Amino acid sequence: MKINWLKVVLVSVSIAVAGYFIGNMHKTAKQYDRFVQVKGLSEREVDADLAVWPINITLTANNLMTLKKDIENQNEALYNYFVEQGFKKEELTQGSTNINDTWSDLYNNKNAQFRYLAKSEFTVRTKNIGQLQKALSESTDLMTKGILISSKNTWRPIEYIFDGLNDIKPSMIEESTKNAREVADKFALDSDSKVGKIRMAKQGLFTISDRDLNTPQIKVVRVVSTIDFQLED
Repeated sequence: MKINWLKVVLVSVSIAVAGYFIGNMHKTAKQYDRFVQVKGLSEREVDADLAVWPINITLTANNLMTLKKDIENQNEALYNYFVEQGFKKEELTQGSTNINDTWSDLYNNKNAQFRYLAKSEFTVRTKNIGQLQKALSESTDLMTKGILISSKNTWRPIEYIFDGLNDIKPSMIEESTKNAREVADKFALDSDSKVGKIRMAKQGLFTISDRDLNTPQIKVVRVVSTIDFQLED
């Protein structure tokens, strides 16, 4: 039988080439499996840029018409107080008024001096943090006018908010990535390797919290990124 050497050579070359590529793919896959997963942190202290102060005005009376007049007068007086403090009209919002008939409460003492208890809501929302803190410290002056106010949230009279997260996001992500790279470099040095390209990256959630209980107007912004880096010889 006559052997077709050309076909034999072609088949042999094909097998050799296929073997090379299979081996190279296996080697590449093994190299791709060599990676280190690290976390990078970015943390900043920022000043709150928005403050909200929800206020309650408390009034008592035995006559609804008298109570209505007192509510209107005190709401106007409170509004004028904040205007005199330098606040703008759009920063002041008058809310609803809740009136409770204490004598209709089965569990309440009907011999109470005042039948009606009213709470009128008023909210100050401003970006001028210092101005609002000054108004808070001087709010006792309202007592001389017979106006009894209290913060709706007794545990936190003023809510401080940081509204500028989008402005610092890019630089914080860059910083957390850089921090992760430094951690990966240290790991690679200890294992006689080098850090290569990023294999996969996951950006964590941004969190905003008070620096401490005494300074809620200062916030801590934090983000943790999880990054996989390739390792090379």
